[in-house]
Amino acid sequence: MRSYNLNIAGYNIRVESADDGPELVPSPRFRRNIVENPEYDVRIRVHHGSVKPNEDAERLFVAPYSVEVKGYKINRSDNFWSVYKQNGDMLLITNFPDSPGKKATLKFSLAIREWDLWIENAGYETDPLEYPLDGLILYYLTSVNADIMIHASGVYYDGRGYLFSGVSGKGKTTMAMLWDNIGAHVIHDDRLVIRNFDGIFRMFNTPIYNNDVPRNAPIDRIFLIGHGDENKMVRLREASSVSHIISNCIQHNYSQDLIARFLGSVSLMCSKIPVSTLTFKPDRSIIEYILRNE
Repeated sequence: MRSYNLNIAGYNIRVESADDGPELVPSPRFRRNIVENPEYDVRIRVHHGSVKPNEDAERLFVAPYSVEVKGYKINRSDNFWSVYKQNGDMLLITNFPDSPGKKATLKFSLAIREWDLWIENAGYETDPLEYPLDGLILYYLTSVNADIMIHASGVYYDGRGYLFSGVSGKGKTTMAMLWDNIGAHVIHDDRLVIRNFDGIFRMFNTPIYNNDVPRNAPIDRIFLIGHGDENKMVRLREASSVSHIISNCIQHNYSQDLIARFLGSVSLMCSKIPVSTLTFKPDRSIIEYILRNE
């Protein structure tokens, strides 16, 4: 395959193999996101080879490779992926944990939607959006569009959309499972993209599992969750809700412009949608409690 379009979280992402590029093999995670659409929000041209930052390039960010073992994060590498600023462009350089020896450099812009991706040791054919590139590209699309990527599960039930946010272990998957058992439409149980359409905030899933299909729903309530001995919600004031939401969002804080846009988006969302803390018992009683007290 030389090109294809993906619709993820409402973004149309076109991936093309350049004349010097490999054959493209989308991951099974993305097969249900492939669309026929000549238009795109961003076009990514894929090349063989590598590109290195210039000597005067400024390194803005470096991320370690961390894995979670029994609830604890362990760093496997100090340099998983890095971001550089060079002549007005951005360079993102990453390794691929599942493909030793394979490396990539993405040259992108926060203003121009024509990006280039070089993959080293790609072979004759390759998945151009192998982890972590899939999430990183999606993150920068949310950033340039002033959207939000958040650790959360989301459900849609009886005409109402509920978002449950928390870091690992707080109960996102448990909450999604409980709602799924009563027939709710589960948007996702781990990572959501939130987009603002003329003051209406909608949550979109992101393809993590092989059986994911595109889903989205409006958001009517946001809950910051945690396990507890009883079901209890406490409505937060707007300023407090913003700081709590931010702590669960995915963000790279090295650009003042991106930070300002991100804070503006979260603040606007919290002014439109009620936010509450929610401790819950992991059984059906929490659903009855929410429907009774919302």
